[in-house]
Amino acid sequence: QLQLVESGGGLVQPGGSLRLSCAASGFTLDYYAIGWFRQPPGKEREGVSCIDKSASTYYADFAKGRFTTSRDNAKNTVYLQLNSLKPEDTAVYYCALSSRNCHVALSDFGSWGQGTQVTVSS
Repeated sequence: QLQLVESGGGLVQPGGSLRLSCAASGFTLDYYAIGWFRQPPGKEREGVSCIDKSASTYYADFAKGRFTTSRDNAKNTVYLQLNSLKPEDTAVYYCALSSRNCHVALSDFGSWGQGTQVTVSS
C-alpha cells in the first residue's frame, strides 16, 4: 500500500544533468519530509538532500550549488535535479521519508525506494 519509486537515473557525461523523481503510492507525501540518499559503488550510503513539509531544503556539502530538491504535492512526487554532474556522483540514488523532519539520522528514514542508478562517465 505504501511505496516510493525512484526514476530518472541513467548515463550522463560530466557536466550534464538529470532529474530524478520520487513518486509516492498509497499515501500522501504532504505530511512527510523526503530525503535523498546515494550509495556509490563500494561505499556507505550517504545523505544528499532533504525537503521538509514546508518545502524547506537542506543539502550535503557536496550537493550545494549543484543539486536542487523540490516537491509537487499535487503530483505526489519529490524531485532531485542534478546539475554539473561529476564522475564521483556515480551512485545509486534513493528516496525515503521521515514522519518528523529532516533533522534525523539516516536510520530514522523509512519506506525506501528501490533506487535509481546514476552513472557519470565520458
